[in-house]
Amino acid sequence: MLKDITIGQYFPGDTFVHRLDPRIKILITIMFIASLFFVNTFYPYILILAFILISIKLSKIPAKYVVKGLKPLMPIIIITFVINVLFTKGEVLLPLGPLAITKEGLSQAIFMALRLIFLITGTSLLTLTTSPISLTDGIERLLSPFKKIGLPAHELAMMMTIALRFIPTLLEETDKIMKAQMARGADFESGNVINRAKNLVPLLVPLFVNSFRRADELANAMEARCYRGGENRTRLNELKLNNQDILAISLAAIFFGFIISTKYI
Repeated sequence: MLKDITIGQYFPGDTFVHRLDPRIKILITIMFIASLFFVNTFYPYILILAFILISIKLSKIPAKYVVKGLKPLMPIIIITFVINVLFTKGEVLLPLGPLAITKEGLSQAIFMALRLIFLITGTSLLTLTTSPISLTDGIERLLSPFKKIGLPAHELAMMMTIALRFIPTLLEETDKIMKAQMARGADFESGNVINRAKNLVPLLVPLFVNSFRRADELANAMEARCYRGGENRTRLNELKLNNQDILAISLAAIFFGFIISTKYI
């Protein structure tokens, strides 16, 4: 289960999507998320699904690798589906005692489940096709105009990227600790919810200790390299927009503008 989490992982490649400027990919992702929350009918979801499939094809990321990222979040999707099915009022299709499955509830449940699935798969493409260093530079450059009002753009971008970077590391460490504790007789699967929560203590304590140790080591390494924040820092590779980036953001703006406009048509 832990190995199925793809958030924060980078899939190396030299495709059109990988070569796009990170700022462009971040802006396209923001437009993608916004369009999902503006859609109020099923038909635009067909276009959004086509966009995701084309993006996966262009990035040459195995579809199974993208889909398996949904597996750890399936309980949330299922709970959302069940809540919408049972607690949305409307035309009754199947009475279930005090509750009932309604036509409107079933439609809303499918709608919300699709929204969550598209949100997860679409946004995961950003981290899968963008290296942590490029992502940091892109976030910082996008936030740099807000420096005038006191926003620490570099520090904020660095913090966000370090958090993403250490997700796979923490997952790997969690898996190792779980296997070590299970070899010593720990049981993380049987029993009720309270017992399972108690059994997590031998897992959480060493995980927190190792996390603080890694944070301290990272801080010492940054200080040893005379890191003093983003002021007067230079970059080996400066971000520059090319024709492909302009074409990509233009097509994305037109596409998602049309998706959003369907709400008002």
